[in-house]
Amino acid sequence: MARYVIEPDVALALAARESGIPSRHRLFAPTLLRSQVLAQLYVEVQRGDLSRKEAGRRLDYLRTLPLRLLGDRVLQRVAWDVAAEFGWPDTFVAEYVALTKLQADALVTRDPELARAASKVIAVATMDDLLN
Repeated sequence: MARYVIEPDVALALAARESGIPSRHRLFAPTLLRSQVLAQLYVEVQRGDLSRKEAGRRLDYLRTLPLRLLGDRVLQRVAWDVAAEFGWPDTFVAEYVALTKLQADALVTRDPELARAASKVIAVATMDDLLN
């Protein structure tokens, strides 16, 4: 069994494809993932890149994903430390790295810059790793 933290781009890519996750994997994300994917889908609808109906379908998919959302004070403390360590301007991305440090085997990201930075302190995985 592998435990993966997924970031918003990964969650949205899964929703776009309606990809099934192998049952042997466990998924985690900070609670802020919900707001981030909602905001991104809203932006895509406003730009005309996505219909409101399609955005709703993707949200429905994400709501059924077996995803454990966490956001306790330990995660917040570790995210603060991670953001400070990397010199990041906020703690949003740091929450994903912190949660991986605390609960998971690897962070799944589609962002090469995040993968490069995060790989200094945690394991990083790809969408292929998650889907296989």
